[in-house]
Amino acid sequence: MPLSWNEIRSRALAFSREWADESSENAEAKSFWDAFFTVFGLTRRRVASFETPVKKGDGKGGFIDLLWRGVLLVEHKSRGKDLDKAIHQAFEYFPGLKERDLPRFVLVSDFAHFRLYDLDENAQHDFELADLHKNIKLFGFVAGYQSRSFGQEDPVNIQAAERLGKLHDLLKESGYDGHPLEVLLVRLLFCVFAEDTAIFERRQFTEYVEQRTSEDGTDLGPHLAQLFQVLDTPHHKRQKTLDEQLTGFPYVNGKLFREMLPLANFNRAMREMLLDCGSLDWSRISPAVFGSLFQSIMDAAARRNLGAHYTTETNILKALGPLFLDELRAEFERVKFKPKALPDFHKRLVGIHVLDPACGCGNFLVIAYRELRLLELDILRALELIKKTQHLEFDLGNLVQVGVEQFYGIEIEDFPAQIAQVAMWLTDHQMNMRVSEEFGQYFVRLPLTQAPNIVHKNALTLDWASVVPPKTLSYIVGNPPFGGKHYQNRQQKAELRTVFTGVRNASDLDFVAAWFRKATDFMAQNEAIRTAFVSTNSITQGEQVGILWPDLISRGVKIHFAHRTFQWSSEARGRATVHCVIIGFALHDNANKVIFDYETPQGEPHAVRASNINPYLADAPNVIARKRQQPFLGVPTMRCGNKPTDGGHLLLTTAEKEQLLRDEPAAAPWIRRFVGAAEFINGIDRWCLWLDGIDPRTLRAMPKVLERVEAVRRYRSQSSAEPTRKMADIPTRFFFRSQPTTRYILMPEVSSERRRYVPVGVMGPEIISSNKNYLVAEPSLYLFGLLQSAMHMAWLGAVGGRLESRFQYSASLVYNTFPWPTPTANQKGAIEAAAQGILNARAKFPASTLGDLYDPLAMPAELLKAHKALDKAVDSAYEKSRFSSEAERVAFLFRMYEQLEAPIAAPQPTRTTRRVRKADATSVVSTDQAESSGLQADGE
Repeated sequence: MPLSWNEIRSRALAFSREWADESSENAEAKSFWDAFFTVFGLTRRRVASFETPVKKGDGKGGFIDLLWRGVLLVEHKSRGKDLDKAIHQAFEYFPGLKERDLPRFVLVSDFAHFRLYDLDENAQHDFELADLHKNIKLFGFVAGYQSRSFGQEDPVNIQAAERLGKLHDLLKESGYDGHPLEVLLVRLLFCVFAEDTAIFERRQFTEYVEQRTSEDGTDLGPHLAQLFQVLDTPHHKRQKTLDEQLTGFPYVNGKLFREMLPLANFNRAMREMLLDCGSLDWSRISPAVFGSLFQSIMDAAARRNLGAHYTTETNILKALGPLFLDELRAEFERVKFKPKALPDFHKRLVGIHVLDPACGCGNFLVIAYRELRLLELDILRALELIKKTQHLEFDLGNLVQVGVEQFYGIEIEDFPAQIAQVAMWLTDHQMNMRVSEEFGQYFVRLPLTQAPNIVHKNALTLDWASVVPPKTLSYIVGNPPFGGKHYQNRQQKAELRTVFTGVRNASDLDFVAAWFRKATDFMAQNEAIRTAFVSTNSITQGEQVGILWPDLISRGVKIHFAHRTFQWSSEARGRATVHCVIIGFALHDNANKVIFDYETPQGEPHAVRASNINPYLADAPNVIARKRQQPFLGVPTMRCGNKPTDGGHLLLTTAEKEQLLRDEPAAAPWIRRFVGAAEFINGIDRWCLWLDGIDPRTLRAMPKVLERVEAVRRYRSQSSAEPTRKMADIPTRFFFRSQPTTRYILMPEVSSERRRYVPVGVMGPEIISSNKNYLVAEPSLYLFGLLQSAMHMAWLGAVGGRLESRFQYSASLVYNTFPWPTPTANQKGAIEAAAQGILNARAKFPASTLGDLYDPLAMPAELLKAHKALDKAVDSAYEKSRFSSEAERVAFLFRMYEQLEAPIAAPQPTRTTRRVRKADATSVVSTDQAESSGLQADGE
């Protein structure tokens, strides 16, 4: 058992006095270092050797004064000798050491002085022998107290995962696979961690492997099996004839070593890799990060992207902070100097119970537990101060009360569930070491008598009350699997429908939505529970809002806080990114609602107080924009652009157009410019054959054009969709046509969220718009101005869908639901004048594309000024001289919409559907879905 810091400090003072006058390296250096290790309660010969032979960088032989492989190299000199030369000599030994034996620390001394180098931190510490007790915590790595890293940034996390990954591969290649391999690796992880963090003695596990197993590795498997049995056996039940080295291992319990595994047959390479794993400083491992990294080693493909799927602590705390940690911290500040209130607050912490119903490797649970333990540590500091002033005994063992048993997890995969449990134990021990260091008393929970409640089950088919009683639970939190509707398998679709029984189109929801409903049903059994989930932003945008949120709101859900769209990513190599939201909700209201907004998805959040947070995560009423077939107030109809469905045979690149004109000069009148959203915004040249009204004689005179027409016919005739096959009879025409015969307004379907405004265009009828745009067949400056205004952009951002984080426009969901103003003649004239101002400003830069003009960094001052003038004119038409923010605009628009449509009060009604065949696949979609996808009949 490690000594307490108080005892170590006292021993350091005695050591300094004993060796104050020694000066001869040859006579007493070895005794000096033996005594130095005794200061920390460690026998030197257990971990380090004197006079280790090594070949130096110059090829000559030498002897290291003292070497603790992988940890410490000591070079000792007589009193008064040059320590600069000593350190130079120490580094000369490095080329002769194995990679795993390279030390992190180099220590040189002449009895009277110490100079310690931390090579990982690139730090140097110089002090006198008499001041050893003042600097004693620099040697936490000797005492076993070095649990200093909680962050995901430490490269040792990835190094450790990579080495375990190599060991995994070697074992798997040998035929040791499946569940036994998973359990074996979890146990080995615990052992190498234990010997670096004072659960075992220093190097106890590695030393056992080195000393008691043969170098060829053939007997390593049986030795490990016996060791695992010992670790699962209390000392009083062990055989008296048990090997002395095995007897020295502690009883671990916790069922970690209980299951009997098939013997693993190791070889030399496997044994070497295990020793390489043990050479790392496992005290620096962050369980919050390493769990996910460790899981990824089980899959070679995942390991190529190692670290891409773990969650950063910063992102986890975005959920945990506003859910309960911020509130607890604030309460602690209020009571920390109150002797009566502080113990009651401590009891509150012990009464907190947290569930992650999709816990994976336990990242959220680990961070939540760690933060509660850190808060308890602050409470203990305050209690110690209070007890000292009252001259009372401070009993650390009885005061540390927050434990892993307060945490619950559900995980569908077996291996991550095992990792989550071990990660919680590792975190518990790291925090115990933190407490020990803080108060100078050794505190450890061994054997493991309490365990986190991690179950290996399917959270969507499991009754959560079988894991934790609803009356006991305080919070639900996590990052459930997202799973867009196109990426769900049959079982997941069935689970969604089961969870959302009676909710129309539930199978169109992202998979994550099922956890929102399950949590809502669970909270109904204890309305004090609060929940926070990370989710794809899809459930707060577009069509999914109208499916999910009426159901949740009807059950009493109130959103307490929300992080609007931001980029959820790891900080490791090959980072995986997805655009997410975080939603905190409950079945009771909260007066202190907060929206965390982001200027860009990669930016930092700023908190905004809200009176209500609606399903679009806006400070606005709980109304939901439902798809409409026609816009409000008789505004002109918007339709989808032209859809070719031609296999690409009616479309041309510039090179193809030029070649066709060389072959068929007569085709020139039938070639038109063709623009989708990308072509419109970025000025990309694309062309099409627009053969409407062509005379058959003219067509037959152009064989190269006929070849393309025939290719269209073949493509359509081979389709599995009946409407497409039907259009094979008219191969000269686009599958769907909506091309205006007059100038028209063009709205691109998809545009970057970086732009302050989505560029809207006014086009001539000769330019054919694709189905990637929406069209209004009326060149109205007034309408153009409204669509180009900040008001309309705010509505798009709130109710429109997203592709990743990009804006995705919809006629039925954005244009038709937009609350249009009712301006006076003067106000309408002002809007028209301002709209023309925007077109004039664009015309000043004929060489620039709309992508150039609307780039937030490159946008010309003249264009920005014109937009601000338009915004002012449009705002005035809404009887508002100026909106201070987009959030204010959105709230205003939702109030207008609420007046136009009945507020949401019940799950969405049944919608009329009709069968539409879509691009070689049959599906049932609503009539408004058909309209937005451009699959309407063309009326002829």
